[in-house]
Amino acid sequence: QVQLVESGGGLVQAGDSLRLSCAASGLTFSSYTMGWFRQAPGKERDFVAAISRSGGNTYYADPVKGRFTISRDNAKNTVYLQMNSLKPEDTAVYYCAAETAYYKSSSYLTTQRKDYDYWGQGTQVTVSS
Repeated sequence: QVQLVESGGGLVQAGDSLRLSCAASGLTFSSYTMGWFRQAPGKERDFVAAISRSGGNTYYADPVKGRFTISRDNAKNTVYLQMNSLKPEDTAVYYCAAETAYYKSSSYLTTQRKDYDYWGQGTQVTVSS
């Protein structure tokens, strides 16, 4: 079955960096749009970043634009989220997600949570001030 396993979370100070990884199995990784979402306590799960199946198209939520970078390695079935200049408001559980994009353009991506077919269990990121 499909599995998405996030790693790389932790406790850091404001201004630090972290790189999250999401290893996928049980699917043809290069046929899937990949996304990162986050959920803070008491809040909804929000879009963070997405990358097309080719890796050639990316999109970011405004709060992370210029600080976070999403990338993927289709040979390793892994998507990454490089997070720089972290702020306390970035504290959340971070989830990766996969959406079937086999019949869509190689540049297709979506920011909508409802469009994603598979989700990981999440990794906690805590940023102290």
